[in-house]
Amino acid sequence: MTSCAFCGRENEPESRFCIDCGKPMNPSAARVGPAYVPHPSGGQPQPAAPPAVAVRPPAASFNAGVPATRVSEGATTCPRCGKPAAPGLPFCGHCGTLVGKRVSEEAGDGVGLTEKVPSGTAIFGAGRLTNAPRLSLLGETGEPTRSYTLDRGEAVIGRGDADMRFEDDPFMSPLHARIEARGGQIFIRDLGSRNGTWMFIDQPSKLTDCDLILVGSQLIRFRRLGYPGPHPPEADSTRRMGSAVPTVDVAILEQIRADGSVRDTFHLSPGRPIIIGRESGDWIFPYDATMSGRHAEVRTEDSEFFVHDANSRNGVAMSVRGERELKKGQRMLVGDQILRLESV
Repeated sequence: MTSCAFCGRENEPESRFCIDCGKPMNPSAARVGPAYVPHPSGGQPQPAAPPAVAVRPPAASFNAGVPATRVSEGATTCPRCGKPAAPGLPFCGHCGTLVGKRVSEEAGDGVGLTEKVPSGTAIFGAGRLTNAPRLSLLGETGEPTRSYTLDRGEAVIGRGDADMRFEDDPFMSPLHARIEARGGQIFIRDLGSRNGTWMFIDQPSKLTDCDLILVGSQLIRFRRLGYPGPHPPEADSTRRMGSAVPTVDVAILEQIRADGSVRDTFHLSPGRPIIIGRESGDWIFPYDATMSGRHAEVRTEDSEFFVHDANSRNGVAMSVRGERELKKGQRMLVGDQILRLESV
């Protein structure tokens, strides 16, 4: 047996990909360690010594006298390479294709429904979690229509070869987002999708440069402008005419079209909160039926800006940048699907 350099799972000697994590079965797939270590005498850092790698004997001598791998009953066939795949394991050991299920799917909210496990000895190394995280797919009324249990603590959401597949969603990328349980917490990461992955806010959220906000159906981008320098005095001491309030704009909100171009803008200044809505406020979108009358508010605290949900019906969402932690009960928008984390 050969151990995976990434997760430690034992695989058949001829496996090219790990049957449990899908990583290539070679030393380069090992978890990354520190590239440099301090010099003993305090000088320049020196490269860390590479880990020792056992040299694998030639296939002919290694397989001499070893019987062929036995295919257990109930084994599945990989749809990509056609070779047998171990039952209950998510990846093909020959080509790395996802062949097993890492997510259990049930109709409704899934509360009180448990998977029936046959009595007897449990499968060694199956990797299933006893208290796995659970997600719900929400319908138009906000009620759960389907329940997804992350049996192995991780799942990929997408329109293509994903654990949670939504083939008919044109707004979802083939591999859109990844959810993972780690250290008693749930994290979500966008996988470079075209439309991004969104988390609905449940408290005031700080805005940083290039953050994207979803208010109703409007995609709004926050941009920092910075503080302008002082104007030089006029040669003849004549004062210039112009608006005195606000004296300076340090940020801007941009309405983004589907092609990525900017349509309308709204300037932000310190100490001046603004309301975004369909009927009343400082920035009004009367044509957006998905926006509440008073939907969101952007406030300032010192030199920082925060977005608040003004008790809207559909909520305010922010685009996921990097990896973000999900809290129990928090909603997320992936493609055109709204999911909610029900349990951690």
